[in-house]
Amino acid sequence: MRVAIDTQPGGAAPNEDWVGGTPTLAVVLDGLSTAGLDTGCRHGVPWYVAHLGSQLVAALADPGVSLTAGLATALERVATLHPECDLANPGTPSATVAILRQRQESLDYLVLADSPIVLEEDQGFSVITDLRVDEVLPELKAEVGRYATHTEKHKEALRRLVLAQRQTRNTASGYWVAAAGPEAAEHALTGSTPAQDVRAAALLSDGTACLVTDYAMATWSEVFTTLRAGGPRELIDIVRKVEATDPRGHRWPRYKSGDDASVAFCQW
Repeated sequence: MRVAIDTQPGGAAPNEDWVGGTPTLAVVLDGLSTAGLDTGCRHGVPWYVAHLGSQLVAALADPGVSLTAGLATALERVATLHPECDLANPGTPSATVAILRQRQESLDYLVLADSPIVLEEDQGFSVITDLRVDEVLPELKAEVGRYATHTEKHKEALRRLVLAQRQTRNTASGYWVAAAGPEAAEHALTGSTPAQDVRAAALLSDGTACLVTDYAMATWSEVFTTLRAGGPRELIDIVRKVEATDPRGHRWPRYKSGDDASVAFCQW
């Protein structure tokens, strides 16, 4: 498996995405926004995703370890790296997870929250994503979308949304992400497909997938054509050019003018 990767911050703030690849593994993590609120952790989201990513690669180097077990192990290991932090804080650093691993003639996948894995197959495209977060707090999300980005009203609405999301995050009535507890791994979407049925695959943070899912400015077929021609960097550049036509979020209401964007593109 050949894995091409890239990740770019959405603005001046540090990148809260992480992407990595090996000849058998691809991983994309998208750190969740804190909206400037207290997290109980002195390290921050970039530190969290970097350590979770490296621990995932280490845990899944053994093909006998399932993706679910590997994620649970990685979460436990990261928690042990900062026991002085308040890991019970509902805003503790957290992230979405997308993992694709080749194991002999199979491709195993795991998705936790809304960073999709897209498989290019002979009959079309299969999108594996976890959209439970979209079912939570729709009124507060709509409120954020009513204001232009970078305005005080937008920032205030986003803070209210993030505060409310923290109360539903990793609960039975809400949605699940990677945070401090290993139990989140049991709530991921997992599966396997024959490797021979897949021509290529893309793991994307939502800051890249939005080109198709939110902006409707490309199809998955066009995304894969771009990835083959110019790689992940060119795809992210296209996202930025599209966003530059609507910097204040009037046409496409969103949390940021530009989100951190990551891609892992897998070919055989």
